[in-house]
Amino acid sequence: MAITRDDLEAKLREIETIVDETKVQARNTGVVVAVAVVAVVALAFVFGRRKGKTQGGARIEVYQLR
Repeated sequence: MAITRDDLEAKLREIETIVDETKVQARNTGVVVAVAVVAVVALAFVFGRRKGKTQGGARIEVYQLR
């Protein structure tokens, strides 16, 4: 059984198709992860501001030792 040029070209086209599909899928996953991270950071910021307003701000106690 001999491997012809057509066999090689067909297999390479098949591999190229699989690589392209994987690349698109990875890009979509990356976008979803980025959006989720931005949403979590935004929620933490909003809830942090809300909690900071209800507590009346930061209080610092300073002690001087002699």
